Amino acid sequence: MKTLRSVADLVNAGLLPPEAAAGVAGVAGRYAVAITPYLADRLTGAAPGDPLYAQYVPAPEEAYTTPAERDDPIGDHARSPVKGIVHRYPDRVLLKPLHACAVYCRFCFRREMVGPGGEALTAEELEAALAYVRSRPEVWEVVVTGGDPLLLSVRRIESIVRALAGMGHVGVVRFHTRVPVADPLRVTPELVAALRAEGLATWVAVHANHAGELASPAAAAALARLADAGIPLLGQTVLLKGVNADAASLEALFRAMVRHRVKPYYLHHPDLAPGTGHFRPTLAEGQALVKALRGHVSGLCQPTYVLDIPGGHGKAPAAPAWVEPRDDGTAAVEDFTGTRHTYAP
Repeated sequence: MKTLRSVADLVNAGLLPPEAAAGVAGVAGRYAVAITPYLADRLTGAAPGDPLYAQYVPAPEEAYTTPAERDDPIGDHARSPVKGIVHRYPDRVLLKPLHACAVYCRFCFRREMVGPGGEALTAEELEAALAYVRSRPEVWEVVVTGGDPLLLSVRRIESIVRALAGMGHVGVVRFHTRVPVADPLRVTPELVAALRAEGLATWVAVHANHAGELASPAAAAALARLADAGIPLLGQTVLLKGVNADAASLEALFRAMVRHRVKPYYLHHPDLAPGTGHFRPTLAEGQALVKALRGHVSGLCQPTYVLDIPGGHGKAPAAPAWVEPRDDGTAAVEDFTGTRHTYAP
């Protein structure tokens, strides 16, 4: 089986009823569709209410864009001094070598920029992007994203990592990817070896939104290959209605991550990407869910709940306050049961 890339492919694979095809044709024409053979097999028999199905199969709701939604919700363009680079924070940059992904998530904040055969940097453009990093000694960390950088060839991944390792001021490279849970057989020993270079700390951030994504032997083996090679793993999650916007789903996901040696890192409030309103809970709902986890799972299982400020101004912690300082120097402190206490130093 090949990657499913059209409404017809989804119908032929049994993932979309024929009568539903017309309702998503316009959506699939605007926003890229891709479901790997691995995921297509895992989705066999699933329906729109399934949390994995909702992440990958286009829905009619995507045709509706709210006035607040925008093509570039976190302001990548405004912070891009060189093609392929986003420089938002003083000590780190994003490096985007390509805009293609193994799968196209229906809630993607870069959905207007990515697609099949998504534009990759030419050799000259990649060298210019690396030269930008090389010329800025304040850059300590390079986040390789896209698109999904693990779609690059092993040779190209290795060349990027070695180039960064040769810059004395760069200490960390971080790859953000969906591949271990979307196309896990791609995580070969050769790819894992290409991610590492002497003098550079490599981290991998794995994007997963539901415990079911980590439940297959293939996904578990892919994560183990990375962890066993000494690469620290982080978990990136988007809070999504119909997928994980309840305390039980988040608890199961974060425990599954930790069991697979993936430290939950960020829980993202959904960005204002066009056609994603049906996924987006309110901030108050998100804060209540984060609060519900406190005390019920260990600190290992708790990511930072964040909101990307529209326009390119960076992330802001969005978690509820547990400590309220008072004018007299004391504070009201709430424990995980909701009981309030006074702290008096």
